[in-house]
Amino acid sequence: MLTPNNVDIQFEQSGAKGAFFIRGDSMRLAEMTFSMAGDRLLIIDHTEVSDALRGKGAGKQLVEAAVLYAREKKLKVMPLCPFAKAVFEKTKSYHDVLDL
Repeated sequence: MLTPNNVDIQFEQSGAKGAFFIRGDSMRLAEMTFSMAGDRLLIIDHTEVSDALRGKGAGKQLVEAAVLYAREKKLKVMPLCPFAKAVFEKTKSYHDVLDL
């Protein structure tokens, strides 16, 4: 999965749990985890960015990856994570996937 800034965002899912993440030096430098509620609601529950990527937009890119994924899979997103919730509040173009 690619974002506009050409950062390689990876995706994994096992059952109802999953993550979007950025890997570097054989470790995760940024990660946003989610849970699926049913087959149509993606709940973002945590975002964490390492000091190496802090302030470089990595967290926002993870949220964008989730939005692109939700649009592709026709899902709604519920951002419970305070960071993701703030990104959704500031980015009106993401509101099409927001679970109201």
